[in-house]
Amino acid sequence: MSPNRRDILRSAGNGFGALALQYLLARDGYAATRINPLAAKPPHFAAKAKSVIFLFMVGGPSQIDTFDPKPLLKKHEGKPLPDSFGKITSQFTDGSTPILSSPWEFKRYGKSGIHVSSLMPRLAECVDDLCIVRNFYTESVVHAPAMYQVMSGRILMGHPSIGSWVTYGLGSESDNLPAYVVMPQPEGTPEGGTPMWGSAYLPAVYQGTLFRPGPNPVIHLKPPPGFTAERQKATLGLLQQMNDLDTPVHNSDMAARISSYELAFRMQTYAPEAVDLKSESEATRDAYGLNNKRTNEFGTRCLLARRLVERGVRFVQLYSGGGPVSVQWDAHDNLVDNHEKMAGLTDQPVAALLKDLKQRGLLDSTLVIWGSEFGRLPMSQSGNGRDHNPHGFTMWFAGGGVKPGQVLGDTDEFGLRAIDGLHMRDFHATILHALGRDQNKLWYLHNGRHEKLTDFGGKVIDRVFA
Repeated sequence: MSPNRRDILRSAGNGFGALALQYLLARDGYAATRINPLAAKPPHFAAKAKSVIFLFMVGGPSQIDTFDPKPLLKKHEGKPLPDSFGKITSQFTDGSTPILSSPWEFKRYGKSGIHVSSLMPRLAECVDDLCIVRNFYTESVVHAPAMYQVMSGRILMGHPSIGSWVTYGLGSESDNLPAYVVMPQPEGTPEGGTPMWGSAYLPAVYQGTLFRPGPNPVIHLKPPPGFTAERQKATLGLLQQMNDLDTPVHNSDMAARISSYELAFRMQTYAPEAVDLKSESEATRDAYGLNNKRTNEFGTRCLLARRLVERGVRFVQLYSGGGPVSVQWDAHDNLVDNHEKMAGLTDQPVAALLKDLKQRGLLDSTLVIWGSEFGRLPMSQSGNGRDHNPHGFTMWFAGGGVKPGQVLGDTDEFGLRAIDGLHMRDFHATILHALGRDQNKLWYLHNGRHEKLTDFGGKVIDRVFA
């Protein structure tokens, strides 16, 4: 990197030129303007939602066993997929295995009469608040690339996550908590790892902040013993004075780093209160399943998600599944055991989250999303499981201006391929639209290219909204 004028002044004449420059800049008011990169920014147009809670089901729940019933599977059980469907290749199967029908019963629920399987009885109670979209697709049969596509729009890592783009575009409503919070499964991260919530070439201040279980959700937040608040404040004050004198004008990277340190200092006071559930009523705790060993862990994270958006956090990413395959929705064999385990951990807490947000008047301003990197094939694997199916699967939206109680899109009669499929660019364009952001006006100059979340453009799914 070639030296700039300040570098030359520092190195020449024992640095006396730099001292003189600092004095003149400070005297005349030319020192770098303090920039808060997380300051709230106005939307491009009227927003339907202010915040997002993304419930990501790691591994791929089966759409034909949850929200997309296919009665024809029962009729063709044990038979091969008709030749007219062509050659189907997934990660571990070649499409020649026999069709496997759903072991769960589908029923119509609510005033909307939407089908939901018996796998999710609590969520079925909320069906009139959901907009279920059955025709999404991704472009990889492998977990990590498909996850990257859902989270960043591309199948390769190295691009900012949706949460980073949202916080870059809208900033934060909270001065004391991160704009973007991530709560992974305690057993481990998804196959995609930290790029799932990374900021890539956006400034690091826009990456997700990990919240871990327990009373201290953010590591290294608590100061060491003996380091009093007064001493810490004095230290930070001195550093800030030095930074103000030495930060080049319009140096947004330095401003972002300073801002992150200041936020960490404020979080020492405010984060413990945000994650302290003692103030929640016993009825609320019971609704989320905190008094049940099976649902306690995921229920706690769902309740934290509500508390965070209530306090101005812009984007919350909550993962069901991660680490060992036994704690993922990845049912290559024993579909019944796998999905009943994972649904048992999440069904009650997710339903409680929707009901709680609605009761508190927060659902109107919070876009809740449930989805995964892909679904499962209608053919069997290992006789009682299903392989990955990126060709057509289900996600649903709730709140945030969404028109509730409707089903959009469809897959073919076996639930294999999406009809008029929706790409992840469409998915992302729709989320940005809900937040009042025009996908084509939210860009970042990187390597001479105006990078966007939706790359060369997505189609807003207008029918999602009321």
